[in-house]
Amino acid sequence: MSISTNWSFPTAIRFGAGRISELAEACTASGMKSPLLVTDRGLADLPITAQALDVLDGTGLGRALFSGVDANPTDKNLEEGIAALKAGGHDGVVAFGGGSALDVGKLIAFQAGQTRPVWDFEDIGDWWSRADADAILPIVAVPTTAGTGSEVGRAGVITNSAEQVKKVIFHPKVLPSVVICDPALTVGLPPHVTAGTGMDAFAHCLEAYCAPSYHPMSEGIAVEGMRLVKEYLPRAYADGADVEARGHMMSAAAMGATAFQKGLGGIHALSHPAGVLYHTHHGLTNAVFMPYVLNFNRPAIEDKIDRLAAWLNIDGGFPGFMDYVLTLRANLGIPHTTKEIGIDDTQVTRMAEMAVVDPTAGGNPVELTVLVCEELYRKAFGGVI
Repeated sequence: MSISTNWSFPTAIRFGAGRISELAEACTASGMKSPLLVTDRGLADLPITAQALDVLDGTGLGRALFSGVDANPTDKNLEEGIAALKAGGHDGVVAFGGGSALDVGKLIAFQAGQTRPVWDFEDIGDWWSRADADAILPIVAVPTTAGTGSEVGRAGVITNSAEQVKKVIFHPKVLPSVVICDPALTVGLPPHVTAGTGMDAFAHCLEAYCAPSYHPMSEGIAVEGMRLVKEYLPRAYADGADVEARGHMMSAAAMGATAFQKGLGGIHALSHPAGVLYHTHHGLTNAVFMPYVLNFNRPAIEDKIDRLAAWLNIDGGFPGFMDYVLTLRANLGIPHTTKEIGIDDTQVTRMAEMAVVDPTAGGNPVELTVLVCEELYRKAFGGVI
């Protein structure tokens, strides 16, 4: 992909293949002299991580690494990361990786200087204002997948180990000051990861578009994000070295996270409890739940989906869009049922009770109750839309 550009919405984004070479400059511009690179266990020993550390080390910023991030990160990961940051005397964080590493990296920079527990800053009302904003360390984000869009987000998702519940921690200054979107870093992603992360980006855009609150700018961003996924996810899945497709998917991921300032909904509300209890991949889980929630919401969103289908050049209005989603999932190797990704039907009520209080549930176009969520979980388990 030959495009190289600078953006400043919603933060400063350096977009283009090869721009990981600017990592040290971005850190210095953010005020860091000794950054801690935070990533997950799977990325720790890969060449792209070594490349990032080499860039930092080559300009005198060191090569400090914390890689104790799980696929569904917990408060224990956060505590260990804060300990590593303090032990090394680091003054900022490079959040490097997929959504989990980005979230934990951002929260390490946020929480390290706070005196209150992290749960006091859950995304409820104005709880964020309890934080000492001056104690938040600078953050540079480098996504290595194209899914969550956490690199342009003001929050991090983390599991409360004691309660076994995912919590969203929010503060405006959790938004990274600089983002490096280098699609070349995603070239090595295997097809199943490309599919799961890409469908996560699509879910973000779709739920933001359908959320009932008024935010036309987010709706416009969501529509274009879905167009990019439609055009380029199949290409990235078929050919992992297609840098053009990788680049457009990286844009779609950032657009999804920008758009969901408008809200999310039932796909995420169902997915979060499943991820906590069954440790499933978040994007894959969203993809499995998508048609079941879409059909449940149909009475409230059919007119909007009719317009969306026309914009995306999909024939047949709502039914045509549903067929498109089902076909896309099948072509990407996404299972049709939760049973196929390791979720059983023994904790349906527990998951339903968790889903209705998930922060994303309130953005669903149709009210989610425990009974409704139980029904949706059972339908997803049995494959009945």
